Amino acid sequence: MDETNERFRILFLGDIVGEPGRKAVIERLPELKKELSLDFIIVNGENAAGGRGITPKICIDLLRAGAAVVTSGDHIWDQSEIVPYIDTEPRLLRPVNYPGETPGQGSVVLDSAKARIAVVNVQCRTFTRPILENPFEAMDRELARLREEGAQVIFVDVHGETTSEKIAMGRFLDGRVAAVVGTHTHVQTADERIFPGGTAFLCDAGMCGPIESILGRQIEGVLKRFRTSMPTNFPVARGDVRLCGALVDVDPGEGRALSIERFSEEFRRE
Repeated sequence: MDETNERFRILFLGDIVGEPGRKAVIERLPELKKELSLDFIIVNGENAAGGRGITPKICIDLLRAGAAVVTSGDHIWDQSEIVPYIDTEPRLLRPVNYPGETPGQGSVVLDSAKARIAVVNVQCRTFTRPILENPFEAMDRELARLREEGAQVIFVDVHGETTSEKIAMGRFLDGRVAAVVGTHTHVQTADERIFPGGTAFLCDAGMCGPIESILGRQIEGVLKRFRTSMPTNFPVARGDVRLCGALVDVDPGEGRALSIERFSEEFRRE
């Protein structure tokens, strides 16, 4: 294969957790772009601000570091200043299955050197709040619109709690998009594969956050909550970070995946 002309390489990084996660991502993205010969970078930033939501400044920092698109999920509105900002930055996505009058948008189409790529953010409904519109029907409508816009490569961040619903979305979209990668649980799964129709799938990309933690939060507070059932604070943990995600190679002409592999790298803080 001619590496330059016959593949479009995408790096997707899972949920960025707090200051440790975002600093590691911002520092590593320019280096990873060169080291991995990346054509396009997508990051999920919905936990980047103190573990809940994202701010305009953080979004700008991630884009300047090399992210082409920042996706989100159920915590997209946790920082109030994001509401007026999201309408000004089309590369910051909220789930596509919010009602039509919701600020922002759930997908974006961008032109790169090798392909016209669309990124879609969709949120599942099982055990997830708020309960949004049916994600399967929303994706049907959105894919039809994106094809009209000439999207050649379509990447989907499916944000959800249950493995079954995310796998169902992957199967539902098989053959219609290049990749479906899950977020939200902060735990990287080991089920990467390419479905029969040519869609790459990974149930959860994992998180970019502190290693010595419980889902990026300080261990003691989470343990106390489970042990006592009493309300407790869950501060973001500190220390070394693990960056997790997926590396997907796509045929830009066909819009189908050539390969998918998990990405996992330890980032030691000085």
